[in-house]
Amino acid sequence: MSCEELTMRDEIDLIRQAFSYAQRFKGSVFVFRIGSRLIDGPSFPSLLRDLTLLHENGIRIVLVPSGGTRIDELLAANGIETRRVNGLRVSPPEAMPLIQMAAFDTATRLMNQLARNGVEAVISNWVRARACGVIGGVDFQRTGLVDKVYVDLLVRSMDDDFVPILPCIGWSSIGETYNISSVDLATRLAVGLKARKLFFLTEGEPLSLMLIDPSREGIGVHDGCVSRMTPQAAASIAEDPSVAMAPSDRDILVHSVAACKEGVERIHIIDGDMDGSVLKEIFSSWGYGIMVHSDPFENIRPMRSDDIALVLRIMEGPVEQGILVRRTETDLQRRLADYAVFESDGTVRGCGALYRFPPDRGELAAIAVDPGYGRQGIGERIVKYLLGEARKAGLAGVFLLTTKTADWFLRLGFAPGTVEDLPPERRSTYDITRNSRIYTQGLGRGNSQVGVGDEA
Repeated sequence: MSCEELTMRDEIDLIRQAFSYAQRFKGSVFVFRIGSRLIDGPSFPSLLRDLTLLHENGIRIVLVPSGGTRIDELLAANGIETRRVNGLRVSPPEAMPLIQMAAFDTATRLMNQLARNGVEAVISNWVRARACGVIGGVDFQRTGLVDKVYVDLLVRSMDDDFVPILPCIGWSSIGETYNISSVDLATRLAVGLKARKLFFLTEGEPLSLMLIDPSREGIGVHDGCVSRMTPQAAASIAEDPSVAMAPSDRDILVHSVAACKEGVERIHIIDGDMDGSVLKEIFSSWGYGIMVHSDPFENIRPMRSDDIALVLRIMEGPVEQGILVRRTETDLQRRLADYAVFESDGTVRGCGALYRFPPDRGELAAIAVDPGYGRQGIGERIVKYLLGEARKAGLAGVFLLTTKTADWFLRLGFAPGTVEDLPPERRSTYDITRNSRIYTQGLGRGNSQVGVGDEA
């Protein structure tokens, strides 16, 4: 296959993937916390165009802009100094009028940019707050915590096709204003709105998270970089003093864990400066940033009828390379119960089959992985899953036939065999023109051996 044909196939797969995700997320709520320096950066108009696309395609978005940069500017211009403790600003009463002005000014800039893209937004008071009080001996004065989110009003505005924008200001039940963390506010909104996704858009790469040891339990890696983690892994990292981490990154990680525990499926930490990063994170399985996920991101499961079309596409490349024999939709439907698929973020990325031969033999076959997801260990995980199924079925051993992947199977512990090692039924259908190599491996019963095949 030519490079041009491969590129065209990749583009087609990307388009299919994008449409699949767009349909899946239509009507879902996504909450975005936008770092303050992004709003002043050159990528801001492009970012807002991407958010506009989400809104226009039926995704209900809620925006929480951080006002940190603008707040710093106004306080400095008026000679008011504030300090931060563990990343949280101490907000004296005399600073609050300027903090409030800066927060709403930032929200207004966001609303104006959306209007340029033809999207109507609304800024309003949907948050009740309470004082942080004294923490570790530090009086945070008029810095507050989210006490209540008026979810019904937010939902009503989204029903009217508005994009809600919430500045990092809250009011108490007696009318006191508080400076609240945009990270905390976005988290509380995502939980209250039962959001499908919560995004933390950072100013540049969250380097301290990108450099986390990828060998830690619960960490997923793509192209050598940390791409996802479980809430347990995220909590372990956030609580580990030996992990060098910026206070802002640690705060985001802590809130990501909290959001997962309270029902938000996916939290995405993304470099908002990178053009198209939001769309790539949403509309592709591997995405762009780091995802903290509460539900299983990847799993291997039995194949269903509606998987067959995609499985055939995954097999197409190996078939053309002479690695797999060609199968039809009828073939797969007839042997549906024999197949398993590897699913990543709801999309099938690999497959394999276990054919049973009485009384106690099995053939591992049709091992194929989406070429865009190679070198992720998916094939090996499918093999281990099928071997586990063989053991559960009480098989004494399995075998395989392969033409081009012998070294890979040897590395996985399989041993060379001969045609005589095949069950009589399978021996009678052995294609001598392919001259496939045979490998076996035992499953612990008697002297039989078992192997994993790529051609049957």
